Amino acid sequence: MQHNKVLILDFGSQYTQLIARRVRELNIYCEIHPFNKIPSDSDSFKAVILSGSPNSVRGEAVLHPELEGIRGKKPMLAVCYGAQYLAHFSGGEVAESNTREYGRANLSYIKTDEPFFENIHEGSQVWMSHSDTIKQLPTGGVLLASTNDVENAAYKIEGEETYAIQFHPEVYHSTDGYQLLNNFLVKIAAVEQDWTPQSFVEETVEGLQEQLGDDKVVLGLSGGVDSSVAAMLLHKAIGKNLYCIFVNNGLLRKNEFEDVLTQYEGMGLNVKGVDASARFLDALKGLSDPELKRKAIGRVFIEVFDDEAHLIQDVKWLAQGTIYPDVIESVSATGGPSATIKSHHNVGGLPDFMKLKVVEPLKALFKDEVRRVGASMNMDKHLLGRHPFPGPGLAIRILGDLTEEKVRILQEVDAIFINNLRAWNLYDKVWQAGAMLLPVNSVGVMGDERTYEKCVALRAVESTDGMTADWVNLPYEFLQKTSNEIINKVKGVNRVVYDISSKPPATIEWE
Repeated sequence: MQHNKVLILDFGSQYTQLIARRVRELNIYCEIHPFNKIPSDSDSFKAVILSGSPNSVRGEAVLHPELEGIRGKKPMLAVCYGAQYLAHFSGGEVAESNTREYGRANLSYIKTDEPFFENIHEGSQVWMSHSDTIKQLPTGGVLLASTNDVENAAYKIEGEETYAIQFHPEVYHSTDGYQLLNNFLVKIAAVEQDWTPQSFVEETVEGLQEQLGDDKVVLGLSGGVDSSVAAMLLHKAIGKNLYCIFVNNGLLRKNEFEDVLTQYEGMGLNVKGVDASARFLDALKGLSDPELKRKAIGRVFIEVFDDEAHLIQDVKWLAQGTIYPDVIESVSATGGPSATIKSHHNVGGLPDFMKLKVVEPLKALFKDEVRRVGASMNMDKHLLGRHPFPGPGLAIRILGDLTEEKVRILQEVDAIFINNLRAWNLYDKVWQAGAMLLPVNSVGVMGDERTYEKCVALRAVESTDGMTADWVNLPYEFLQKTSNEIINKVKGVNRVVYDISSKPPATIEWE
């Protein structure tokens, strides 16, 4: 990418990915790299941002970045841990805070003649998340902002374009966070805002043509946004050399195999449907652990593709719709110190026996960026608005072991839930929705008879990229009608509950 780039050094903060999203929203390209693996081409980055961290600069597990080639040479913004690090190791003092500050706070003082705070005023709400505080600024430090509880909430270093803040501008609750990042990146660092969906399409298509040449590529379509946008990018790049395969793994939504194949008919793609449901379900027999289920599905997925690839003469590449959150959750922000949350079946390469190379056109994009890229290619808005659906399908929405009967039950429940969301004009107001089949039975009464049947949990969340999410306050009347319809129409279910957990601490999927 020939863009002015921003380097984000990850110290393991849960908010690091949000920093990247906010920078991208400014139409500025950025990359996340581990704090201890600064890229060799660091000269190509116009500015650097240091993330927060769960670690303390006062503890034994201090995370030391090599900033000699960056500090004072490039504009740098240090957030939370980064601000404390610069203070603690540059002549200042960091100590445990007497009054820990978490959540909302307000700026009680701002140095008004400072470009860093242009168009931001006293009283502006910010988001704090720290237990240490900066007692004394580092050598050359100039105070820029305070809150009622944190005196040194923001500072800069004289003689450098180095700025540091104790709060998190990347989170939604920092009301002027977008403006602050704009001030730093655009006004101070002079980074050009040239990262747009149109530029991504042009550069990606050109890059794919150079990478793939006349090679043939096989792509697994799922019916979702990611694989569909990846297919259109590849189609633009290599045309007839793209072979799309849609696999029925037996874990799709009700009638989804047929519906998706019909959906692709008008897109000009070469699509083949493969029903491998029996093969997947057989591999999942007796498996209850979610990681084992994911790995089994990934293994069979690869095997099916290997079989299909051998039917295409001289195919050399396997394309996947991997996006940035998949990579982040699987390998901890490209190898940083964050904890791995879960593995993804389309991340991590291919086994040795499979001779295909991998191409992933979307691996640098967040979900909302994927949708904008699809819209720039005039893709169907209903397809782009489709809720995310996990690669392992209903396997990770059925807690415990799988059977065909459990899949049938959940397909029926899910269909009622999703269809009702559409009928009540709620579907587009929800980022993702689905039903979970719980591994418990509960007592019920139907027609004066005792029942002992399954419980299902409904889940609907609002989000922008899946990194964080909050539950949707669906109308009571909707939940009442949907619950009654599920219990009356789906044999084997006698109880429906609604999940009101946010992410974090809960994930969107239950497994």
